[in-house]
Amino acid sequence: MPPTTLLVYGNPRGGTPLMLAAPDFALEPPLKVLVREEAGGKALVVYTPAEALGGRHGLPAGMAGKLVGAEALLATAVQR
Repeated sequence: MPPTTLLVYGNPRGGTPLMLAAPDFALEPPLKVLVREEAGGKALVVYTPAEALGGRHGLPAGMAGKLVGAEALLATAVQR
């Protein structure tokens, strides 16, 4: 298996309102990011975007946007 790291992140203050609005969303947290090395040494970052999570569990329109801040933090973390 090539070098692989799974990052797990979340915040109860952010996730709880989403779970209250759409109880099935409780299947998602904590959110995860997979960082793995491809052939040739290139790093690949894989995660499920916030908007896809909302559509998957029937969150009211716009609620998944509460996770966008976490996506921005993630982008900063993986660029370092």
